[in-house]
Amino acid sequence: MQEFLHQVASGLAAGGIYASLAIALVLIYRTTSSVNFAQGELAMFSSYMAWFLVQRGLAYWVAFTAVVLGSFVLGMIVQRTLLEPLRERPHLSIIAVSVGLLIVVNSIAGALFGYDLKDIATPFGPSFAFAQPYLSPHQCGVLAVTLAELAGTYAFFRYTRFGLAMRAVAVNPRSAQLAGIRIESVLVLSWGLAAAAGGVAGMLAAPIVLLEPSMMMSPLVYALAGALLGGIANPWGAAAGAFAVGVMENLLGAYVVGDELKLTCMMVLIISGLVLWPAGLFGRRSVTRA
Repeated sequence: MQEFLHQVASGLAAGGIYASLAIALVLIYRTTSSVNFAQGELAMFSSYMAWFLVQRGLAYWVAFTAVVLGSFVLGMIVQRTLLEPLRERPHLSIIAVSVGLLIVVNSIAGALFGYDLKDIATPFGPSFAFAQPYLSPHQCGVLAVTLAELAGTYAFFRYTRFGLAMRAVAVNPRSAQLAGIRIESVLVLSWGLAAAAGGVAGMLAAPIVLLEPSMMMSPLVYALAGALLGGIANPWGAAAGAFAVGVMENLLGAYVVGDELKLTCMMVLIISGLVLWPAGLFGRRSVTRA
């Protein structure tokens, strides 16, 4: 029983990382109706930046804050320079750019930092050891940071002017524009926040999976599975789906299919979810009058 509870608790901790990535995916999807397949690579590059700053003697949480802010700026730059010219183009154009960006960022990271595994120590010390033996201090820290991020996301969407504007654009862009909301500003902010959320996910994942250019590819698949399961247009549904995927991943790997087939099972989940629940478990079906 203790082993089972450990697997469930560890799955929730992994789900916290997927939830951060899922929120980033939702932020982009709600404003562009497209999936940013480069989200994992941007998160990976943020993790390398944090590692680089720590190696240069900067305190971890100072580096963490600097990287989150830097990721926010990087996301805005990507939107303005690469995506803004494609805003009126078909969604396939945005998807193609995100796939190209994935390859470019992966190659740049490999060229700058190499392809060997790099270790980065967890910033969470003995004060986070209260859940042992079910959770390690780092896993407890991951859950704490993720819950704080979810609370911040809720407050942003519920109480801030930009958050309300993003919700309005997600519901009806044309009506929001007629109401005086600048779509361009909302899109830039969405990409910045998505990059920042992805950076948090990457830095939380790095002490677990170790640093290397492809470290976030599997987490991105799990995050996408969670977002589709919960509802990729609903940040809370996507986060709940990501936590569920984290638990399922651990239980499947430990008791059913083994570690080799976990990712395959998540791909089956994505396909099944798209077929059975196109809007996700917590999503809303959109009805268009012919």
